[in-house]
Amino acid sequence: MGEPATIEVEHDEDPDYVPRGRIYRNARAFHRSYLLMEKLFKIYVYEEGEVPLFHEGPCRSIYSSEGRFIHEMEMGKLYRTKDPDEALVYFLPVSVTNLVQYLYVPASKDRDPMKRAIVDYVNIIAGRHPFWNRSLGADHFILSCHDWGPTTSSFVPSCSTNPLGFFAMPILPKDLTHPKMRRFQINLKTSEVPLGGDRPSTRTLLAFFAGRLQWPHIRYLLLNEWKGKDQDVQVYDELPKGVSYEKKLKSSKFCLCPSGYEVASPRVVEAIYAECVPVLISMLMFRLSYLRMQRNVKQVQRHFVVNGPPKRYDIFHMIVHSIWLRRLNIHIQDI
Repeated sequence: MGEPATIEVEHDEDPDYVPRGRIYRNARAFHRSYLLMEKLFKIYVYEEGEVPLFHEGPCRSIYSSEGRFIHEMEMGKLYRTKDPDEALVYFLPVSVTNLVQYLYVPASKDRDPMKRAIVDYVNIIAGRHPFWNRSLGADHFILSCHDWGPTTSSFVPSCSTNPLGFFAMPILPKDLTHPKMRRFQINLKTSEVPLGGDRPSTRTLLAFFAGRLQWPHIRYLLLNEWKGKDQDVQVYDELPKGVSYEKKLKSSKFCLCPSGYEVASPRVVEAIYAECVPVLISMLMFRLSYLRMQRNVKQVQRHFVVNGPPKRYDIFHMIVHSIWLRRLNIHIQDI
């Protein structure tokens, strides 16, 4: 019996190799997995469906990373294959954000039009191609940054058992997380992202938070304890006129990230962009501990950056890598 085939990956030949440090559980394993993904991973994008519900998403809003991912997959320069038999996973280019925008009547609580659109689309896919029925959708995924992503997935038969269902809100244990972008404006045409901030030694604020009063109770406690009471820890439910959220974040050592009724990932991403440590402060940190954490934030920053076209190890590639890892754990049964 011959030796199993292997793919040689030389770390020294990778000029972009950076996975070192405390932010990685196993930097070497991550790097090898990433390189194998670049060599082997193929994604088939279904061509069925018409814009604006399919094949395009928002380009400049808090849900812009949804549109960015769909755009990159449609461009087909990275990972996409035109041969479905060659693919390891299958992408349904559905824009949940556009479904909500065009099919949902605000305050009506009627989501049936959205449900019909999704169910009809999956039925068309299943009728024209063998891949959905072959795996019951286990190797299919949708990417969404809308809070209704999990709700939309519940419309699809067998979706509750789909390991690749990919949404911004990690409501279901099997869902992957994908950050939304908000107060930091990202220009998807030029890929301009306002990265960086003041040097650690010149950051004048210890901690900063600005956000609405929402459930859970932690925000009420936070505002009651700190609002208007301390110049080092500045907490607002509404920023005064003329005060820049971005400048405050870039001059703060820590960004307070209390959860509201929506996902907390946007604030965490903003903090990473500003090289501000995204934590809830419960005790005073020593200077060396803070500097170490701030370096970790700066190191992980590249994995959250939006680039056009995508660059290795950026947010687009890290999303695909998450899907790649999930795909390795799927057992496909031919029916």
